[in-house]
Order: sequence, then structure tokens, then C-alpha cells
Amino acid sequence: MRRYETDSPQAAGRVLALAMVVDGNLAQSELAALDSSKILQHIELDQDAFQLLLQELCQDMLTSAFHGEVRIDGAMLDGLLDEIRHPDLRRRLMQAMWRIADADGWLADAEAVLLARASTLWCAETNFSGRVLAEA
Repeated sequence: MRRYETDSPQAAGRVLALAMVVDGNLAQSELAALDSSKILQHIELDQDAFQLLLQELCQDMLTSAFHGEVRIDGAMLDGLLDEIRHPDLRRRLMQAMWRIADADGWLADAEAVLLARASTLWCAETNFSGRVLAEA
């Protein structure tokens, strides 16, 4: 899997791309959710660059396919998520990932795993939960 600079538009875009394809299906509703979230503008990534990231992610995932089945192990997933360190970027990406996962009206197991893992890793390292409770 390619490595990107921490908190770079490419690292953030790849996490979004993963949220779109992790269930094995890229739905038009997910693309619409991505567009309406305005997250690409926030991370300063244009549509062409995002499409390239999506293609590269799929290529990288296919190189690790086992008997035609694409698998992302925990270490690989953690590595992708670890490229995002800034708390505000993590929060915005998490919101966009939920919108993408909800877009087709069905939360696939792989989407749930991705969202749970991002929440666990990012919350533990940035103290999301403590800050949210203190602000409430």
C-alpha cells in the first residue's frame, strides 16, 4: 500500500475512498454524499485527484487479493488511519465517512468495521469522547 504524508490531502482522500469501496460496491449515492459533504474542498483535493486516489487504492487493494478476494487486515487499516493525526481533520473525515456509509441506506459489515476502527483509534489518541462530554 502506498504511503502518504501525514494529514495530506492524499492521505485524507484515500480514507474517504476506502469508505466508498470497502463494502465492495461503489454506489452513485456514495459519490453524491461525498460531493454534498464538501469534504474534498476542505482537504483541498479536486475531483480528478480524488478519482486518481480511488483508482490507486483499488490497484493497491488488488495486489493484496487472495484467491480473488480483497482483504484489508487490521495492521494495514491501522496504517491508513494513522496517516491522519490532526483532531479536526479526523472529526471531519469521520462525519464524511458516516455520510458515505449511510448514503445507500445500508451499513455493510465492512463499513461498520472501518467506522468502528477509525472511531476507536482516533478517539483513543485525540480524546474525542472526553472533549465531547466536557463540551456537552
